[in-house]
Amino acid sequence: MSSLGYDSTSEDESDTHSVVSGSHDVPGSVSSVTTDDRDARSASPDPSVFSMTSTLRADAFRQEYGRGLNNYSEVYRLPADAEELSRLDNQHAMFIEIMGKYPPPMEDVLADTPGEDRAAVDLGCGSGSWILDVARDFPHCSCVAVDLVPMQIPDMPPNCRSEVDDINLGLQHFHSKFDVAHARLVSSGIRDYKGLVDQISLVLKPGGLVDLTEFDFRVYGTDRRPIPIDADAPAFARWMNLAHRAVQMQGGEPDAANHLHEWVCGHGAFEDVHYCTWWLPTSTWHTGQDEEARRQNRIGAAMRDDILSFLKSGRPLLLGNGVPEQVLNPLEGEAERELVEGCVPGYIHVENVYARRRQ
Repeated sequence: MSSLGYDSTSEDESDTHSVVSGSHDVPGSVSSVTTDDRDARSASPDPSVFSMTSTLRADAFRQEYGRGLNNYSEVYRLPADAEELSRLDNQHAMFIEIMGKYPPPMEDVLADTPGEDRAAVDLGCGSGSWILDVARDFPHCSCVAVDLVPMQIPDMPPNCRSEVDDINLGLQHFHSKFDVAHARLVSSGIRDYKGLVDQISLVLKPGGLVDLTEFDFRVYGTDRRPIPIDADAPAFARWMNLAHRAVQMQGGEPDAANHLHEWVCGHGAFEDVHYCTWWLPTSTWHTGQDEEARRQNRIGAAMRDDILSFLKSGRPLLLGNGVPEQVLNPLEGEAERELVEGCVPGYIHVENVYARRRQ
């Protein structure tokens, strides 16, 4: 799959390597602080930042509808098990091919400069693919992976650490500590995304880089308008509409993608704001034999495989929000058929904003 570039539309006890208790100023360590404002907390149980043991790992997860979910947030209800982490790893590889590895300012922002410490944070890191790439590509940079469950990496780079935290609770313990703050596809677990943008402005050092990527839980037609949801709508569009509603019911913000640009542009702390957008085909539905059709179908094949896994990942979210199995199962089956056969044209709209913290 060829890269489209970032300017497509620019305007057990033995596992203690994962998390170690200590001070925030040391790359291999963490702090138990989460927020200075108790009123800002969600109804979630207090998350913990802890040394990783098999017992504590078990405490971080619960089983629902055959999948392992995090045990700290009532908002985010997608799995955090091995199957989901594998999906996210594959998704990360796909995004690199489509969007490029990093936004253009990244190299300059994280340049190894004598006398200056560099640090990057991945908020809602998932499998950790992105922050692990950063740790390896910028070995002089201290990297922090924040998520509701600990990263499960057997060979964590020495300059990377994993923190278990709910970013809905605030980022005050991170203020002015990072040169780069990254978040990707976390809107389903964020109560106040605009507030998160504000928190990130405080996390960054002057000149620091924010990089946000989201999609809006809708399926778009070839006219690049949301497919109307009625009885005749494609099954995948109807499934995604149920997911959109379930995320809202849980307290997440499925429409955050559509507001990223205005939130960052309208925030006085940011400058040099760039907006990028990608229309990713849901499957291999493009016809024709020209290079563009072949390229779109390569992207569509990767997206189809990601979506097929996402249909299974979404079951706890949908079933937990009242969608009956007798409704969900045939809908999921029909959506799978549409995707595998490539018989229904559609797009997923992915939006990205990156900007610099004013000096």
